Amino acid sequence: GINAEYGLVASGKLSGVTTHQDLVAEQETQQEQTEDKPEVWYHEGTGSLKRARFFIAEYSLPRAKKRLQLAKEWQSKPATVKHSEKQDVHKFVHTLNNECSQIGDTRPLSYCNISPCSGYLATGSWSGLVKLWKLPSCNPIATLAGHNGRIGAVTFSPQAGQTDKVACLASCDSDGVVNLWSMSSTRPVAELPGHSCRVARLNYHPSGRFLGTACYDHSWRLWDLENSSEVLHQEGHSGPVYSVSFHGDGSLLATGGLDSYCRVWDLRTGRAVLFLEGHLKSVLSCDFAPDGYHLGTGSEDNSCKIWDLRQCKSIYNIPAHNNMVTYCKFSGTPNNSMLLTASYDSTAKIWSHRGWMPLKNLSGHDNKVMCVDCSWEKKYIVTASYDRTFKLWTNKSIS
Repeated sequence: GINAEYGLVASGKLSGVTTHQDLVAEQETQQEQTEDKPEVWYHEGTGSLKRARFFIAEYSLPRAKKRLQLAKEWQSKPATVKHSEKQDVHKFVHTLNNECSQIGDTRPLSYCNISPCSGYLATGSWSGLVKLWKLPSCNPIATLAGHNGRIGAVTFSPQAGQTDKVACLASCDSDGVVNLWSMSSTRPVAELPGHSCRVARLNYHPSGRFLGTACYDHSWRLWDLENSSEVLHQEGHSGPVYSVSFHGDGSLLATGGLDSYCRVWDLRTGRAVLFLEGHLKSVLSCDFAPDGYHLGTGSEDNSCKIWDLRQCKSIYNIPAHNNMVTYCKFSGTPNNSMLLTASYDSTAKIWSHRGWMPLKNLSGHDNKVMCVDCSWEKKYIVTASYDRTFKLWTNKSIS
């Protein structure tokens, strides 16, 4: 027993002394653990990014609270009232007619967007021209020249129509040019520099202060329009980023890429909070539902997937079209809305929200439907096509 105890003391195990062999073994263990852990890099953000995130947090929280309050009030409504409101939507959809068809340009139309006041329509085409039209007459108002490349997207600011002097419209093209426009000038009032390659899509933050752009350099960017500066240049996709969409509260942003994945980002922290995989081909469009927890994605695999952000998974796959889905968009209120899709099969379709049943097939274009938009208040739907025309669909007579 004495010899054994002496051996332990000599080896340092009984006396608490650490030997050279123990140190080497401990260092090797720590090195193995370090190699197993993924290395995370953090870059110090700018002051403008910090201010932007504080603004977005303060802006989004009251809106989220209001949305949840509306959801609670909806739950307390009698079933007959809920059913009646849904029947009104179905009735509107089933009575839709093509009231107006207009040649929009000499080259294919790539995008269309209805203004917040529902009085104007903006179209973009492969000629590089942005055109403004009066709704519902579809008469031309202005032609905005400032691009040389094909227009990728053109969208109105949420504050468009409040004043003619400030920038209320943004557009992007295949050369990487992003222009801001006002309703009182046919020339750009500002340009957002820094894009070295194609900008596929852009979208306004609900506050109107920020603009998100989807780029072919595998990144998306966030711009502060108060000083026309870039506050965030975010990578994360393994392929070009093709679509970008803001959550109705203003807290989240979704991006769809040609790598077939969709990511959801928290603008208040900068983290990628969700990675959505399931499409077999490129994700060409994404949009948040008004209820705040559903996300729709349209893909080159001819389908539209519905994702539940609470469950972090796809809850429904809509075999929507016979060709790629170029655009998907929700329209309506948090408790009563519909989903619109556009496709290369020359049609646009309307689907019920939460049932995902087909409600209407908008056929009439001679070629690919590139984009679709809806005005919930005025009950207008507009489709833009490769056949160089856009069509206005409504259940009202515009004569």
